Amino acid sequence: MLVKAVIIDDEQNNIDNLFALLQKHCKQVSILATAKNAEEAELMLLQHMPDLVFLDIQMPGKNGFELLQSLHDRMFEVIFVTAYDQFGIQAVKFSALDYLLKPVAVEELKKAVQKAIDKVLLKSKNVQLENLIELLQQQQHKEEHRLALTTLKETRFVFTKQIIHCISSNNYTTFYLTTSEKLIVSKPIFEYEELLSGYGFIRCHQSHLVNKKYIKSWIKEDGGYLLLENLTQVPVSRNKKETLKKELGELF
Repeated sequence: MLVKAVIIDDEQNNIDNLFALLQKHCKQVSILATAKNAEEAELMLLQHMPDLVFLDIQMPGKNGFELLQSLHDRMFEVIFVTAYDQFGIQAVKFSALDYLLKPVAVEELKKAVQKAIDKVLLKSKNVQLENLIELLQQQQHKEEHRLALTTLKETRFVFTKQIIHCISSNNYTTFYLTTSEKLIVSKPIFEYEELLSGYGFIRCHQSHLVNKKYIKSWIKEDGGYLLLENLTQVPVSRNKKETLKKELGELF
């Protein structure tokens, strides 16, 4: 894994030395930028959004601790690099990933970088997990969406997941539900095609709209038709076959 990093130190020779050590011994680290004071550093951090910052403590103007305090949002890990060992306790308070003394020892640097790689990788996995949870929650909310179906007797509010398929007859659409009910609505099927497309419904025929989750199989003989879980046979029109293949790609 490649870790994006920035070096902040007020002395160019320190920057050069650390840069050379990282290039030689820690090839997983990519140095995006360097800065010699807090003002430059703030710009570099905003511009590059690094995973890791190598930060000197003693600098003219704001020191390293003051720089961190001035930042509104700190998403990166920090490895302090300093010539003064009395800052160790303060470094811990600032949640430093590690604390290296100058001149930097290669083995200590390698250990600190490995910690950074582990931490960044963990963050990446956590973000992926959060994205998955959000996606699942959105899907769960979709499952709770209902459609208002107005029949001659009533307006029924039906969960989209309860609709198995729909059949059109002129300007009427019949909804077949998981409860074995049939609801006839005086609207043409095309008005529901767009409404239900985001819920896994496929227009497989001019007169038929099917919920993908209830498709049991695609029978290729007799001109081709879909067999639903309730054993209903739904025709597949010739001009819909390619679209249907793409929609059901995971079955091929």
